[in-house]
Amino acid sequence: MTYKISNDRLCVNRKIAPNLSVDEFFSLVKGLGLNKVEIRNDMKSGSVTDGLGGERIRDLARQYSLSIETINAVYPFNQLTDEVLKKTRGLLNDARETGAKALVLCPLNDGTDISNEQTVAALKTLAPLFAEYGVQGLVEPLGFPQSSLRSAALAQQLIKQAGAPFKIVLDTFHHHLYEGAEQDFAGGVDVNNIGLVHLSGVTDTRPTAALTDEERIMLSAEDLLKSRQQVQRLEEMGYTGIYAFEPFSSVMDAWSEEDIAREIRTSIDYLNH
Repeated sequence: MTYKISNDRLCVNRKIAPNLSVDEFFSLVKGLGLNKVEIRNDMKSGSVTDGLGGERIRDLARQYSLSIETINAVYPFNQLTDEVLKKTRGLLNDARETGAKALVLCPLNDGTDISNEQTVAALKTLAPLFAEYGVQGLVEPLGFPQSSLRSAALAQQLIKQAGAPFKIVLDTFHHHLYEGAEQDFAGGVDVNNIGLVHLSGVTDTRPTAALTDEERIMLSAEDLLKSRQQVQRLEEMGYTGIYAFEPFSSVMDAWSEEDIAREIRTSIDYLNH
């Protein structure tokens, strides 16, 4: 079965452009014929809006006819301290001001054990906050061995237990890292509850458990994550949502705008052929 992902289902995460201003990044995405972006709170400026304010970002998105799909990310959402709650409110306010549709929630990733009950309690606490700001919550399981929530199927189950109207982010890198992912995917993941899919590629051949964000580049035939095959399966299961390119490697520090544009085009071509 062949499939083609239309451009209006493709999104670019700002992580790919560490040295571009928001304006330059938006312009580049628009120039590729795409209309969706993700913005972040971990760029060099330390702020979602690079200090420009939410209204300015919203205006720029409108100027380039772009939809801001998400802000990445609240961390750690399942260890809710006063500080994390304050950060969450700040990011929800950023989302409301910029017009971002959703805010990503990442679990604690330092080897500390967090029980399912704690995660459910955190989701129950967060749900009314998200409702107050009118922002969708997206829980992103992290596949790292030290992560407190590795399974997409479990994440969906805990969201359901909490009665929260949240969806999950399925990340092809984190799916690959979690050794139980294939087993629990078949019977445990409902594509209707996937709010976004993150795509990256890895060509580094070290053991899977040793991989870090540094190894995450764009897609190619050498991709060990088999991101294209993961996409194909999601399409066959009836997923109709958005795919966002989210590489992380520091090699991108040296990329020019031309490099970024070429890498995105190459990845789109690879995805669709």
